[in-house]
Amino acid sequence: MDMQRIDTTTDRNPGTAPEVTNRLAFCVLTGIFFMWGFITALNDVLIPHLKALFALNYAQVMLIQFCFFGAYFLMSLPSGRVVSSLGYKRSIIVGLCVAGVGAALFYPAAALASYGVFLTALFVLASGITLLQVAANAYVALLGPERTASSRLNLSQAFNSVGTTLAPQFGGLLILSGTVLGVSELGRLGSAAQAAYHTQQAHAVQGPYLGIAASLFMLALIVHLFRLPKLQGQGAAGEQSRHSIGETLRHPQVRFGAIGIFLYVGAEVSIGSFLINYIAQPSIGNMPQAQAANFVSYYWGCAMIGRFVGAALLQKVEARSLLYIFASIAAALVLTTMLSHGLIAVCSVVAIGAFNSIMFPNIFTLGIEKMGSHTGRASSLLVMAIVGGAVVPVLQGALADAFGVQNAFILPLLCYLYIVFYGLKGSRYVLADA
Repeated sequence: MDMQRIDTTTDRNPGTAPEVTNRLAFCVLTGIFFMWGFITALNDVLIPHLKALFALNYAQVMLIQFCFFGAYFLMSLPSGRVVSSLGYKRSIIVGLCVAGVGAALFYPAAALASYGVFLTALFVLASGITLLQVAANAYVALLGPERTASSRLNLSQAFNSVGTTLAPQFGGLLILSGTVLGVSELGRLGSAAQAAYHTQQAHAVQGPYLGIAASLFMLALIVHLFRLPKLQGQGAAGEQSRHSIGETLRHPQVRFGAIGIFLYVGAEVSIGSFLINYIAQPSIGNMPQAQAANFVSYYWGCAMIGRFVGAALLQKVEARSLLYIFASIAAALVLTTMLSHGLIAVCSVVAIGAFNSIMFPNIFTLGIEKMGSHTGRASSLLVMAIVGGAVVPVLQGALADAFGVQNAFILPLLCYLYIVFYGLKGSRYVLADA
């Protein structure tokens, strides 16, 4: 990994903590990428768990992703202002602490067995992760030469995928391993037994999320103890305040990139959200949900492998070319998933993860390419577009309720077709207009 040292001064923190080179700073940040990947993928386990617990339909249960990723839309611009005011390091610490508070709120949410409180906790948790996304993605992209930014961000996203791979295994073991009663079975229980069942199922999330909260606070302490290099020149955090949203959106790479991020994240999250219920169906995998949760790990594990491979490929292959190739294969796999059953359907839907792998970092780095002093604002807008993870799953949930889970995959298919266009042509407008 080609990382030149940019500066060894602190990011507005001139304390006595040890000085950190760019390479070591990158290593510290990989732990943060791991944690927010772990937390995000754990939503895929929460969805079937809370769906059964509160007897929700698909559209209702997808409010989990709506609240989580809706925070990206509402909090991205405020997060950009926080980064502008505090700098990268302090913003990362604040983001970790806010996320830790959100994870801790799962304890009272479970005690009250309230779906609304769970959604509130998810929103707070995601607000902290939004700040981390705004600060850490731009920081990693700028932590070395521009020509290797996509490769560098792919590598950090690979560690994000390690988290997304482990989370479903963890959640399936600790959250989905209990007996899940259907609506009819639950109706045969007395009111006292029903209350006890709801309490037991709700409490299954308390331990895991308290552990996550402790880990986030520990990471915040670790970041506090290090003096991260201060990035000067292009894209420094404070520069974004000079530019309006309209000025930044006049750059084609930001406009087209924001749409690409919206659709990519929407497709990836939506597929992960439906995997357990989809694979558990008799005509697809015909297995219990706890077993189907393993395939969510395989889905994110494919993304992890793809990102490590992608980080190497991007040393030699143009980011745009690799993006449209991977998006084309992902679209073909979604179509296979829609038209097949049994093992073929299971394998095709899981394999999509491998080709999702390089999409976010490639779209993100192309979106801030040659943006100079607009980089901070562009980063906020691209992170804001992650709201696709809130919108697309809810739309796919409505399609699933109306036309069936398998047919609802038409929506991710359309998302990937746009990304094919972006890689082939849309991102190339940058060269002429930026």
